Amino acid sequence: MSPSATFNIKAAKRHNSFTLCALHFKLRNEGDNMNRVKLYDTTLRDGAQSEGISFTVSDKLRIASKVDALGLGYIEGGWPGSNPKDMEFFRKAKHLKLNNSRVVAFGSTRRARTKVSEDANVNALLKTDTEIITIFGKSWDLHVKEVLKVTLDENLELIEDTIKYLKSKGRKVFYDAEHFFDGYIRNPQYALKTVSVAEKSGADIVILCDTNGGMITSEVFKVIRDVREKLKVPLGMHAHNDSDMAVANSIAAVQAGCTHVQGTINGYGERCGNANLISVIANLKTKLGIDCISDISLRELSEASKFVSEIANLRHMDNQPFVGNSAFAHKGGIHVDAILKNPVTYEHIEPTKVGNRRRVLISELSGKSSITAKAKELDLELKKDTDRAKKILNLVQNMEHKGYHFEVAEASLELLMKRAKKEFKDFFKLQDFRVIIEKRPKGKITSEATIKLKVKGSLEHTASLGDGPVNALDNALRKALKDFYPNLSQMHLSDYKVRVLDEKEGTAAKVRVLIQSQDKKDSWWTVGVSENIIEASWEALVDSVEYKLLKDSQKQS
Repeated sequence: MSPSATFNIKAAKRHNSFTLCALHFKLRNEGDNMNRVKLYDTTLRDGAQSEGISFTVSDKLRIASKVDALGLGYIEGGWPGSNPKDMEFFRKAKHLKLNNSRVVAFGSTRRARTKVSEDANVNALLKTDTEIITIFGKSWDLHVKEVLKVTLDENLELIEDTIKYLKSKGRKVFYDAEHFFDGYIRNPQYALKTVSVAEKSGADIVILCDTNGGMITSEVFKVIRDVREKLKVPLGMHAHNDSDMAVANSIAAVQAGCTHVQGTINGYGERCGNANLISVIANLKTKLGIDCISDISLRELSEASKFVSEIANLRHMDNQPFVGNSAFAHKGGIHVDAILKNPVTYEHIEPTKVGNRRRVLISELSGKSSITAKAKELDLELKKDTDRAKKILNLVQNMEHKGYHFEVAEASLELLMKRAKKEFKDFFKLQDFRVIIEKRPKGKITSEATIKLKVKGSLEHTASLGDGPVNALDNALRKALKDFYPNLSQMHLSDYKVRVLDEKEGTAAKVRVLIQSQDKKDSWWTVGVSENIIEASWEALVDSVEYKLLKDSQKQS
């Protein structure tokens, strides 16, 4: 440690303020360690422990390929001694063509009262044939006494025997010091003994784990600086997010001297999750200038995040930093006016650096700047000082007051703006529709919709059955339009949401219906509002179909 860094740490202690920001510049100049940070992805093991996630072997292979494409150093494939699925993954992973990452097997130290050479889990690790094996052991004396039920010295033997045995088999060994921070705070002498034994036994990296996720950043920084003075082996960080500080603690760990960071894509993991590698990467690259991945890979960050959430079958969080749909979304009129003049006023980085984009949201909080910015985004000519912009703004504000929500239904917003500018011609006009819902004795409820509409000068009158009234209307509408617009066969409804807007009105309450539709390339949301749920659904349904037809007509022109 340099004298200047030592002085700053002591000064911070005297003032009872451990301010990382004040230390950052000094610490960045302490050699090249920070520029050699390696990232270790444990989505396939720790991430799979997240509630609601169950990866198939195929899922795990696809995620591994995506992580490799990002350029991360290591992919923890799972615990081969715990289940057949992970064993199958390691068999198939041998055939993956990885350019950047190395697959790592994960397991524990040998069991107490078992020879390491006869331990089934240890031998399962060797059978994976991975170059690197990560094992975890106990650092907190509480766990040693109350979970393992062995003496403190016996625990040290478990760590030593396992690492030496794996090293004798030609493997690199990463040692996860489980519950290290809790153990260090309560019994620093013993916690240090555990990692010292790991180092002397040949561990290539010692990873300090905040397994309970309860540490705050100043504690993490101080502990790592203390340990760094006593060990020569490279240090890593494995943070859980139970205090919502896993990313901050991981960044602080790097600033304190760690050259290895573990985490999961999107922060998936048990309880509150692990350190979100997406945010860790973005912060290391854009804030600290550490080339943990390439600039090209950084631009793929948003896509990779959404890719993994899709495989996990979890909704991608709109408010996720850096990569969420709302990360660079601007709603307030004053904010929009400012970013149009200079994006730095309300954006901490350029969105395209992480593969995201700036979005202007339209709502009752919008001003004319928001309307003109959105119009530009939609290739509509609309200057800020025109009466048309004010008319559209008033229309949006009045409709939002009635219950419409255009920031989540941008397809309906685009149609509204084009209609207001008289730049949209309806593809069809409804004459009338009727929906019949019938329940017969001992039979299921059936729905039938009859539609009469004009399309290209022709009067179409069709009827169709459906699983429910909205599905019946959708089927009847498509039936009436299919000969005129065959490309509608490529589109389908993928989500349907209803919200009661004024609960006190009971069954007579106004409802908002949101419909998500998609084709082979895009997806879009439309909105309808009415006291009648069928009418609200019809409004959103018609917008979804007309938006698809508009989209296709623009491609052809």
